[in-house]
Amino acid sequence: MRTAITGSKVLLLAFAPALLSATLSAQSVFSNKTQVVLEKVIQDYPNHFRNIKGELIGQASQAACYRSTLQLPGAVSGTVTLSTSPAPGSGWVCVVLDTENFETAKTRYSEIYSQLSNSIITSGNQKTFILSGQYEAPTEDRKTARVVFSLLPGVGEMKNLKVELSLLEAEKGWKIVLSVQDKDLQDHSQVAMGN
Repeated sequence: MRTAITGSKVLLLAFAPALLSATLSAQSVFSNKTQVVLEKVIQDYPNHFRNIKGELIGQASQAACYRSTLQLPGAVSGTVTLSTSPAPGSGWVCVVLDTENFETAKTRYSEIYSQLSNSIITSGNQKTFILSGQYEAPTEDRKTARVVFSLLPGVGEMKNLKVELSLLEAEKGWKIVLSVQDKDLQDHSQVAMGN
């Protein structure tokens, strides 16, 4: 009997590295550069993106637009918008891709969705949320495709947060935009894109 237990232990120890490797591989799905950047942006949401706000690039009577010091790897641009009217609000917009090729845009849009969907986000106060959103498949004959993500559970100030991934037809092709903003804030992605 003692030999059987020892044999089981040896077998378990032999498979332990494989089990550990499989566990770490599964966890790496939730740890990618896109998700890491988005988590940092969301963590700064309660501060109205003060920690990622760079130089002022435009100002109107009711809003100011700043360069973002944080954007996705390879992104075209990133901005932070602070609005004072009709209600105070803030938003972060990142133009991830600008291309003439629809298939390139469609593939990248799907990749970003896969990197973000069901990922685990830890807020600045160490509460944990799951990013959840229904995929909308883009087609070339439609001008837009959008995924609006929710942070689950939607509690506290995070219930006012909207995370959106969009594929938009632009003047000379297609753009992918990722935004984090107050739900009630006017959509500033068009301003950030220059449309």
